[in-house]
Amino acid sequence: MNSAVTPLLIVLVLAYAIYRQFKTRPADRSAVLYISLALIVFGLVSGGVLDSDHLGPSVFMLAIEVVTAVGLGVLRAMTVRIWADAKGVAWSKGTGWTLLAWLASIAVRVAEQFAGSAMGLTVAAGGIMVFVGLTLATQSLVVSSRGRALFGSGTGSYSVER
Repeated sequence: MNSAVTPLLIVLVLAYAIYRQFKTRPADRSAVLYISLALIVFGLVSGGVLDSDHLGPSVFMLAIEVVTAVGLGVLRAMTVRIWADAKGVAWSKGTGWTLLAWLASIAVRVAEQFAGSAMGLTVAAGGIMVFVGLTLATQSLVVSSRGRALFGSGTGSYSVER
């Protein structure tokens, strides 16, 4: 893919994902997992997740990025409003706190990019796609889990009417 198109694609996918979080929708977000998986796979395939010229610092930064992607996904998921309707359907909708958590997530990711660059690492779109995929997947899994928890032990299923 053209190197100018990839960042634009990342921004568009991220903007759409954020936009959707502020719409009332079922808490079961399995479709987001497919998008997240596609981002992770495409990021890994496109390369640049590790800088082979600086393998040690690159692995260190990747570990930090994975931990922050997961942590920020959990943080954002905890800001999403979850409720059940009279029919037993769990619903979710992002709040003002969700937007602030997204802004914090973006700021942290930019800071990680600057830190990696300061360490001499090559910044590549593949790493950004993996980060976005991981953080979206984590948020989706936690929101879905919170929706299931409304109905008991959290292991049972709940209905989702579309």
